[in-house]
Amino acid sequence: MDPEPLIVVDGANVVGSVPDGWWRDRRGAATRLRDALAARDTAALPASLLGAVTLVVEGAARGVPPVAGVAVQAAPQSGDDHIVALVADNVGRRPVVVVTSDRELRQRVRELGASIVSPGELRASIPYGGRRESI
Repeated sequence: MDPEPLIVVDGANVVGSVPDGWWRDRRGAATRLRDALAARDTAALPASLLGAVTLVVEGAARGVPPVAGVAVQAAPQSGDDHIVALVADNVGRRPVVVVTSDRELRQRVRELGASIVSPGELRASIPYGGRRESI
């Protein structure tokens, strides 16, 4: 059996892609994203988003606890550096997909062997902005 892919979500980048006032409550916005990820309908997800989900948060969004189906990691410093380290630790053992639109981060993780999914593709597949009703 193939190992389960790891889906790493750049929380700050995805939250920042929805102009819903997230900047007034970064932890609340990250919590809403976490909850939307947990509520995802795996039968409706594109193959590129099937796997174990890890949401990476940073700065004022730290302190968001994990829930069933979504691991949460608080970056001690740079969220991008934490994501790169997470990819490096996993890419040799299983497929890794990073959800981000950050150009530099995309390049860094691609060089390690990760695939990329845009925040828009993710949002279109979960109840967080996009074409489904936002929570």
